Amino acid sequence: MSRRQLLKAAGALGLAGSGSVTFANIANAASSTIKIGWVGCLSGIRAPFAEPDPWIQERMKTYLKDGLKIGGKTYNVELVIRDNQSEPNRSATVASELVLREKCDLILVQDGDAQIPVGELADARGVPAISTMLPWQAWMFPRKSTPDKGFPYTFHFFWGADDVVKNFIGMWQSVETNKKVGTLYIDNSPGVAFADPSEGLPAGLAQAGYREVPAGLYKLTTDDFSNQISALKNEGVDIVSGFAYGPHWVTLWNQAAQAGFKPQICTIAAAFLFPSAVNALGDRGDGMSTEVWWTPAYPFKSSLTGQSAAELAADWEKTTGRQWTQPIGYAHALWEVGIAALRNSDPKDKKSLRDAIAGLDLQTVVGPVNFKDSPIKNVAVTSLAGGQWRKAKTGKAPYELLIVHNGTAPFIPKQSDLTLLSKLS
Repeated sequence: MSRRQLLKAAGALGLAGSGSVTFANIANAASSTIKIGWVGCLSGIRAPFAEPDPWIQERMKTYLKDGLKIGGKTYNVELVIRDNQSEPNRSATVASELVLREKCDLILVQDGDAQIPVGELADARGVPAISTMLPWQAWMFPRKSTPDKGFPYTFHFFWGADDVVKNFIGMWQSVETNKKVGTLYIDNSPGVAFADPSEGLPAGLAQAGYREVPAGLYKLTTDDFSNQISALKNEGVDIVSGFAYGPHWVTLWNQAAQAGFKPQICTIAAAFLFPSAVNALGDRGDGMSTEVWWTPAYPFKSSLTGQSAAELAADWEKTTGRQWTQPIGYAHALWEVGIAALRNSDPKDKKSLRDAIAGLDLQTVVGPVNFKDSPIKNVAVTSLAGGQWRKAKTGKAPYELLIVHNGTAPFIPKQSDLTLLSKLS
């Protein structure tokens, strides 16, 4: 077949958009090709979480272009990339494609909505899967498991909702407030995990002496927060917290201004992870605070490229012209963990690959990913800090994210103290 005929045939089979196909090796036996599936939110409401993924994937294709040498044998590698469009129903379809149709040897899962359907099917069919970028409680508990039980073939690395609570409270304790915290949460897996009375934010608030004023769960389609704002304003809360996406917060914060609601602190999980979300607030983005997953200040290097966190962020900014964003670290580390597991296994033997993941203790660009010694089965808990967005002094970008609390990750250098919003206006 000519190259043109082969491309045409690949398109007919739905392969053209699936990742990379190594034409010179397409006739090789299936046993000499490792197929890695990837699923994430490349489009839809959660697309900012996947902003760096196409950029990372291109680098992985380059890294893997000559295959992977494992146990004296070189395997070709095919990447099967799927967009779940930030839709739960689409996630189930993608799970079926990767597990049943594509028959991937390993599946990497970036988006939270994909992790449950992919995980359920991967476990049922005995396909190893590794996921990240979702609090581990939201990955484990909706699937009816416990830290001592785990899962047959699926693994996860990320921090927990309890780690966010520790960092949020650590930031707030550094300033004087009335200790009234108004909360609201998206009605989805991570939002429900944060709202959990025993494992989430409410329990941490009560233990630390803060009073929660709950505004409840809200739907993804919500665009009117007047009732929530009214309730929090009437209670005179100094702090607003919970779990929201950037577009929701832009709407809420604009409506809060119209209602004359002026809290002293706004610390929202997920909403302020990205520069774009803070920039969208204009001058009113100054002082927003958040959990910090990853930063160029992290003192770690990639196990694949040897790049430091600072070098990886600088590479992104140089090649894209955009400010670094927190998911870069985890988008890269997901491939680090997957490739390390393949190298430590017989990659065509599902049980061997599963056991290799379970035995991993890997230094990555986000820090240690240790499944081997974790007290939570199938989970490697990673580090977290607290940060505040402040108007940038360099002029390179409108805002910069400064570490203001490092109590749970002292290896991350603290860069500033938390400042009340009233002292910024």
